[in-house]
Amino acid sequence: MLSGSALMDGAMLVIAASEKCPQPQTKEHLMALELVGIKKIVIVQSKIDVISQKEAMDNYQEIKAFIKGTIAENAPIIPVSSQKEINMGALVQALDQVIPEPERDPNAEPLMLIARSFDVNKPGCNWKDVKGGVVGGSLIRGILREDDKIEIRPGRQMQVENRIKWIPITTTVTSINAGSKDVEAATPGGLLGVGTRLDPALTKSDALAGQVLGHEGKLPPVWEKIRCRVTLMERVVGATSELIIEPLKHSEPLMLSVGTAVTVGVVTNTKKDGVEIQLKRPVCAEEGSRIAISRQVGARWRLIGMGVLGE
Repeated sequence: MLSGSALMDGAMLVIAASEKCPQPQTKEHLMALELVGIKKIVIVQSKIDVISQKEAMDNYQEIKAFIKGTIAENAPIIPVSSQKEINMGALVQALDQVIPEPERDPNAEPLMLIARSFDVNKPGCNWKDVKGGVVGGSLIRGILREDDKIEIRPGRQMQVENRIKWIPITTTVTSINAGSKDVEAATPGGLLGVGTRLDPALTKSDALAGQVLGHEGKLPPVWEKIRCRVTLMERVVGATSELIIEPLKHSEPLMLSVGTAVTVGVVTNTKKDGVEIQLKRPVCAEEGSRIAISRQVGARWRLIGMGVLGE
């Protein structure tokens, strides 16, 4: 789920040529791009190898009609087949042209969004060979280096005097893997695997997914209750029947996506263009971060709008 243009330089909107366009999920993805204001978009018309040339052209016209009047109206449409390796060079060229690598501030404090976490040790291995826990995700700013002292927030959940408390985790970077290569330092762009001195029990089964990593004492605040300015869409676009979106209500449960974190919250106060939400699981995020807001429609959570933290 998209959570903020500050975390993304651009986007690929992948549309299968073998299906009628638009599918409900395609509508939802394009609406999410519009909500967070991502304008650098490349449209990938995939699976052209499983249909005829005429069907591919008909689907191409469906895509053109779908994006007309949207944020993606002028985006290039690249027909590809990953199985047959058709037009992959043209896709890379389009990505280079539409989404050039932005300038980065090398002096910024590193901030990494954790999407995965692992225990890489095999069952029954000798205790002398045990390796520390590994976290994976995207570095969105700064430079992360081997031997850096790091902190992970919100951290570990603990019960203190009948109250749940989240304690930040501190450790040291032991290795960095970027694009299947071991490196001594990493910069933003792509995915990283970061080895640490953590007990592997803390990182197994994606236990740290959704948390934030950075230098000790330099991370954004942890929020248990948030206030945000909200922009709602007119209709639920992920459902087959597009329902009109009602205003947020007091005590209503919502699913919120902030960075890589996904949490559930309950609306405690509503105003004209903003809400206060009590979170079931706290998040670490900067003021101004964008929040994707989903509401339960039928048996599924559906994207209904976007919020800006702290406004």
